[in-house]
Amino acid sequence: MTIVGLTGGIGSGKTTIAKMFQSMGVPVYYADDEAKKIMNTSSLVKNKLIDVFGEETFIEGELNRPYLADIVFNNKSDLLKINAIVHPEVEKDFRNWLTQQKFNYVIQENAIIFENKNEDRFDIIITVTAPKEVKIDRVILRDHTTREKVLERMTKQLRDDYRISHSKYVIYNTDLEQSKNQVVKIHKQLINRKNS
Repeated sequence: MTIVGLTGGIGSGKTTIAKMFQSMGVPVYYADDEAKKIMNTSSLVKNKLIDVFGEETFIEGELNRPYLADIVFNNKSDLLKINAIVHPEVEKDFRNWLTQQKFNYVIQENAIIFENKNEDRFDIIITVTAPKEVKIDRVILRDHTTREKVLERMTKQLRDDYRISHSKYVIYNTDLEQSKNQVVKIHKQLINRKNS
């Protein structure tokens, strides 16, 4: 079975692309969603996060996302600490999920494959990208935020040219119909791919 990583920067529309693959029967694992679930349900992860970041990490048993987001966006070493706690559990969960899949290939949608130096865990990587202004507009609309805040988040992410140069496929996601055509083309190639 081929393991495909699907990644892209903020506002690239990688979840939209993942859902296009999913609509064609491809099993998709949404790493960010699963990480949030694990942070809210795993007592091991909860206790470790509280030990490192304090009691205010959770409010009435629920993850205090704004509190953690502030930490993550302002301190790289704290981001590494969160990743060291959460990502091994996500990887375990993904490996367990993988054993239940029967399709030719699976996709893990994951925003930080390259940031976490996890590219070797995938047979193929697809990067989703879009022009900077398109990405900014999407995030403002989605998160009800300001241009300044979006730009600040962008400066803390890897540049697209790095992702693109390290990916087998690139989907230019500006027009939904054109994106769908790109997805179908890649899907056909992945279906016919012989595992080496």
